Amino acid sequence: MQYLVNVIDSRADSGTAEEAAAIDEFNDKLREGGHWVFAAGLAHPSASTVIDGRGDEPVLTDGPFVETKEFAAGFWIIEATDLDVALALMAEGSKACNRRLEVRPVHTEA
Repeated sequence: MQYLVNVIDSRADSGTAEEAAAIDEFNDKLREGGHWVFAAGLAHPSASTVIDGRGDEPVLTDGPFVETKEFAAGFWIIEATDLDVALALMAEGSKACNRRLEVRPVHTEA
Protein backbone atom coordinates (compact mmCIF):
# COMPACT_ATOMS: atom_id res chain seq x y z
CA MET A 1 0.00 0.00 0.00
CA GLN A 2 1.18 3.53 -0.67
CA TYR A 3 1.19 6.38 1.83
CA LEU A 4 1.45 10.12 1.34
CA VAL A 5 3.60 11.73 4.02
CA ASN A 6 3.32 15.51 4.37
CA VAL A 7 6.19 17.40 5.99
CA ILE A 8 4.64 20.03 8.27
CA ASP A 9 6.51 23.30 8.81
CA SER A 10 5.75 26.82 9.95
CA ARG A 11 8.89 28.54 8.67
CA ALA A 12 9.84 29.21 5.05
CA ASP A 13 13.26 28.06 3.85
CA SER A 14 14.12 26.80 7.32
CA GLY A 15 16.03 23.64 6.39
CA THR A 16 19.66 23.32 7.41
CA ALA A 17 22.54 21.56 5.68
CA GLU A 18 22.56 19.00 8.50
CA GLU A 19 18.85 18.27 8.00
CA ALA A 20 19.35 17.92 4.23
CA ALA A 21 22.14 15.40 4.81
CA ALA A 22 19.98 13.44 7.28
CA ILE A 23 17.09 13.43 4.80
CA ASP A 24 19.38 12.16 2.02
CA GLU A 25 20.55 9.35 4.31
CA PHE A 26 16.97 8.50 5.25
CA ASN A 27 15.91 8.51 1.58
CA ASP A 28 18.73 6.06 0.83
CA LYS A 29 17.37 3.80 3.58
CA LEU A 30 13.88 3.98 2.04
CA ARG A 31 15.30 3.04 -1.37
CA GLU A 32 17.34 0.15 0.04
CA GLY A 33 14.25 -1.19 1.84
CA GLY A 34 12.02 -0.96 -1.23
CA HIS A 35 9.82 1.73 0.37
CA TRP A 36 10.80 4.67 -1.86
CA VAL A 37 8.28 5.89 -4.45
CA PHE A 38 8.86 9.66 -4.68
CA ALA A 39 9.68 12.70 -2.55
CA ALA A 40 10.06 16.45 -3.06
CA GLY A 41 10.19 19.75 -1.26
CA LEU A 42 7.51 22.33 -1.97
CA ALA A 43 7.68 26.08 -2.55
CA HIS A 44 6.24 28.38 0.11
CA PRO A 45 2.41 28.57 0.04
CA SER A 46 2.60 32.18 -1.14
CA ALA A 47 3.82 30.80 -4.50
CA SER A 48 0.64 28.73 -4.95
CA THR A 49 -2.40 29.33 -7.14
CA VAL A 50 -5.85 27.95 -6.35
CA ILE A 51 -7.97 26.93 -9.35
CA ASP A 52 -11.76 26.56 -9.11
CA GLY A 53 -13.03 25.09 -12.36
CA ARG A 54 -16.51 24.19 -11.16
CA GLY A 55 -18.23 27.09 -12.92
CA ASP A 56 -18.46 28.15 -16.56
CA GLU A 57 -14.96 29.65 -16.45
CA PRO A 58 -12.11 28.66 -14.15
CA VAL A 59 -11.34 31.11 -11.34
CA LEU A 60 -7.66 31.50 -10.40
CA THR A 61 -6.69 32.91 -7.01
CA ASP A 62 -3.15 33.70 -5.89
CA GLY A 63 -1.96 32.28 -2.61
CA PRO A 64 -2.82 29.28 -0.49
CA PHE A 65 -6.24 27.65 -0.24
CA VAL A 66 -6.37 28.26 3.51
CA GLU A 67 -4.61 30.76 5.72
CA THR A 68 -2.67 28.85 8.33
CA LYS A 69 0.56 29.09 10.31
CA GLU A 70 1.61 25.57 9.32
CA PHE A 71 1.87 24.22 5.80
CA ALA A 72 3.11 21.27 3.79
CA ALA A 73 6.77 22.01 3.09
CA GLY A 74 7.43 18.75 1.28
CA PHE A 75 6.23 15.19 0.95
CA TRP A 76 7.14 11.56 0.47
CA ILE A 77 5.14 8.85 -1.21
CA ILE A 78 6.22 5.54 0.28
CA GLU A 79 5.33 1.89 -0.12
CA ALA A 80 4.67 -0.11 3.06
CA THR A 81 2.87 -3.36 3.83
CA ASP A 82 0.61 -1.65 6.37
CA LEU A 83 0.12 1.49 8.44
CA ASP A 84 2.26 0.22 11.33
CA VAL A 85 5.24 -0.20 9.00
CA ALA A 86 4.62 3.24 7.45
CA LEU A 87 4.44 4.88 10.88
CA ALA A 88 7.62 3.18 12.09
CA LEU A 89 9.49 4.27 8.97
CA MET A 90 8.25 7.82 9.11
CA ALA A 91 9.07 8.20 12.80
CA GLU A 92 12.65 7.99 11.51
CA GLY A 93 11.75 10.41 8.72
CA SER A 94 10.44 12.93 11.24
CA LYS A 95 13.70 12.74 13.14
CA ALA A 96 15.73 13.07 9.92
CA CYS A 97 13.94 16.20 8.68
CA ASN A 98 13.35 17.61 12.18
CA ARG A 99 9.69 18.27 11.38
CA ARG A 100 6.30 16.81 12.23
CA LEU A 101 4.84 14.50 9.59
CA GLU A 102 1.31 13.56 8.56
CA VAL A 103 0.92 10.01 7.18
CA ARG A 104 -2.11 9.21 4.99
CA PRO A 105 -3.02 6.08 3.05
CA VAL A 106 -3.36 6.63 -0.71
CA HIS A 107 -6.56 5.26 -2.23
CA THR A 108 -5.55 3.28 -5.29
CA GLU A 109 -8.91 1.66 -6.07
CA ALA A 110 -11.26 3.38 -8.51
